[in-house]
Amino acid sequence: MNLALFDLDHTLLPIDSDYEWGQFLVRIKAVDPDAFEKSNAEWFAQYQAGTLDPVKYLEFTFGTLSKFPRKQLDAWHEQFMKEVILPKITPQALDLLQQHHDAGDLVAIVTATNSFVTEPIAKALGVDFLLATDPETTDAGEITGKLGNEPTYGPGKVFHTKAWLETMDMTLDSFDKTFFYSDSHNDLPLMMLVTDPIATNPNAKLEAHAEQHGWVILNLFDK
Repeated sequence: MNLALFDLDHTLLPIDSDYEWGQFLVRIKAVDPDAFEKSNAEWFAQYQAGTLDPVKYLEFTFGTLSKFPRKQLDAWHEQFMKEVILPKITPQALDLLQQHHDAGDLVAIVTATNSFVTEPIAKALGVDFLLATDPETTDAGEITGKLGNEPTYGPGKVFHTKAWLETMDMTLDSFDKTFFYSDSHNDLPLMMLVTDPIATNPNAKLEAHAEQHGWVILNLFDK
């Protein structure tokens, strides 16, 4: 059996779901447009540059979510899925996932975007396993504003992947082949551990690294 790991944003989706969720909140006027949009753009620029502090960013993200009842958040997310995410799911991405499912591979999404945003997206893509940072919640399911676990960012993706496999008494060495599809140089820590790293719609830094090391480069959609 093989293991197929996928980043989400700009890998399976041609957009950044985290950034788009922030823009959605601005658009529906759930947050102060000027202040939030400025912060959202700054965080996104830091992510692209590889300078993002994931803990500070997630505290900002979860702090925003904690201002609203979970019932309201879930209703907004359903609207977000219909208006933003579902129209961006491409046949190419679904076909790639299906190829791995048909081969009997163990498939998971490993994303830096938090699980509140990404869990419904993973379900829409037909992926059962999602490795993402969870918001801390109360017994009633309300978001507190704090992190529930280690950020799934950079080396954190390695930590989460290994911890997840351990729950099934497996390691990366348990598989004949291990694939990781990603667009970003931020994911190099995990990409360098798998047998088959695949630079998917890669940014410039990852594309250069992939070319230097002879990695497969895959473009699922136009950048």
